[in-house]
Amino acid sequence: MITVDTTGLARALQALPDQPRVVVSGNHAVPWELVRAADEALPRWTLHALNGPPGLPDREGITLETCFVGPGQRRSPRLRYVPSRLSLVPMLYQRHLPVDAVLLHCAPPRDGVLSLGLEVNVLPAAIEAVRERGGIVVAQVNDQMPYTYGDALVPVDQVDYAVEVSQPLPAAGDGKQLGEEAREIGARVAAMVPEGATLQMGIGAVPDAVLAAVTEHRGLRIWTEMFSDGVLALDELGALDAEHPLTTSFLFGSQALYDWVDGNRRVHMLRTERTNDPALIARQRMMTSINTALEVDLFGQANASRINARIHSGFGGQTDFIVGALHSPGGQAIIALRSWHPKADVSTIVPLLDEPVTSVQQSAIVTEHGTAPLWGRSEREQALGLIDSCAHPQVRAELHEEAHALGLT
Repeated sequence: MITVDTTGLARALQALPDQPRVVVSGNHAVPWELVRAADEALPRWTLHALNGPPGLPDREGITLETCFVGPGQRRSPRLRYVPSRLSLVPMLYQRHLPVDAVLLHCAPPRDGVLSLGLEVNVLPAAIEAVRERGGIVVAQVNDQMPYTYGDALVPVDQVDYAVEVSQPLPAAGDGKQLGEEAREIGARVAAMVPEGATLQMGIGAVPDAVLAAVTEHRGLRIWTEMFSDGVLALDELGALDAEHPLTTSFLFGSQALYDWVDGNRRVHMLRTERTNDPALIARQRMMTSINTALEVDLFGQANASRINARIHSGFGGQTDFIVGALHSPGGQAIIALRSWHPKADVSTIVPLLDEPVTSVQQSAIVTEHGTAPLWGRSEREQALGLIDSCAHPQVRAELHEEAHALGLT
């Protein structure tokens, strides 16, 4: 690993093939110094990042490529969305999306080993793919990045160039107070979570409400794609199984969370092929997958990806965890959402999806009005449960008419 400045890095990047594909740490771990250097050095390039945040360069000559669209990529005319379950993205680097360079955001080395810190995700696979191809790996080494373990560890001899920085990381604020609807959904979901269950959930008002509602549980385990401060709170309150590792692939939260995970060997940062492998998920005790959606129809189909046919996010890990959870002994897959979309001013329970389906065959759907079990019910029972228990009262009569027209009642 050679430490360089941005001028030295520019020379290395300019030696890449024309229109190189550059895989970049995404989510909340973007190596901004490296991205700016690449954009200055490369007139034409493909910037491949999962859930790209605002601030990514977006100009003629750049292709914003991703398998999960973030706010910094959404609606860009230069977006190239490649649909894929998150567990399969690493395979794309070997088969369809050859990698010319990887830009990482790392913690300084300890005993000759860097750490990917907040984001492991698909990066180990990208490093392996670029090594096979003879490309380059560049690390932005930041002394404010927490040092995490597991698949986050990268020996310095796997990195060609390093640029040293000292910059604070994006951190979540205190956030908004949970609204009444979110608290009600959280309480309903928490009532379905057994003692000793293994949890998967993301970030947002509904997951936060669920975590706030399971603080009295004991023996909970974590096997998830990502977690935030809610898991730290569970640990402080004694709700987690202290003898079991906390397994995740990336993190985002407060500085307190980052301080807690720094050097914490109990936190296992694993590559996506492992965290999102349905077979490994299925081995977890009472795996309880809690996800959300934009809308659910009377056939139990969920759309969590598109608005007016335009890609909003992607499959992500939802399909991986739903399949894995349903195969887990005592497992369940829950979709939790508000019954009414406040911005669009429409019901989130609809007769039939107009958008492509993200997932099917969940265990249950939960809104602030109630819970509709799906698994093991007939399609008629599913539809009636969704209407009578989950839908907003003002659309139930209309949904009953639509259900009849669809042959569901």
